[in-house]
Amino acid sequence: MLALQDHEKMIASLSNRKQNRLPQLLEHASGDKRFKILEAHMKKHQFKQDALIEVLHKAQDLFGYLEHDLLLFIAYKLKLPASRVYGVATFYHFFTLKPKGRHTCVVCMGTACYVKGGDKVLAAVEKLAGVKAGETTADNAVSLLTARCIGACGIAPAVVYDGTVTPRQTLEAALEHVKEWISHGH
Repeated sequence: MLALQDHEKMIASLSNRKQNRLPQLLEHASGDKRFKILEAHMKKHQFKQDALIEVLHKAQDLFGYLEHDLLLFIAYKLKLPASRVYGVATFYHFFTLKPKGRHTCVVCMGTACYVKGGDKVLAAVEKLAGVKAGETTADNAVSLLTARCIGACGIAPAVVYDGTVTPRQTLEAALEHVKEWISHGH
């Protein structure tokens, strides 16, 4: 999560950038097929403002993450303030504003997982990968994330590796899994 000051700076930056970058952004968008697909998706939803979450999902599917210019494009096309688009994109944990690594490791931090050692698993993986939760390794091999709860309390502590929920993770098992990604680079 971004600190409140960072959040306020980003909203101000987006609003200022929207005014200055809009012509350049629209010109850039015209040559990228992904923007055309995204615009067709918005048209399918009749450019309705209440389709923002669906549009953000489609944008992330197409681009891999929600970069600032992409948020500005969406704000312009849906006739929404950039701050609203940014606010929704940062509120929901399934949206990301940074590129993801080739592999993702999501450690559940729900109550059951935390009590059964999820915090220790996270700390060990952070130390091994050299990144904090929410970051990606410098070589883009691994993105380390946390989730408030993945709804798998009966198999706590749970870790999601590249979309696969893995039950009852020990420190050793988690480290082995991530170590393989780091050492092989794939």
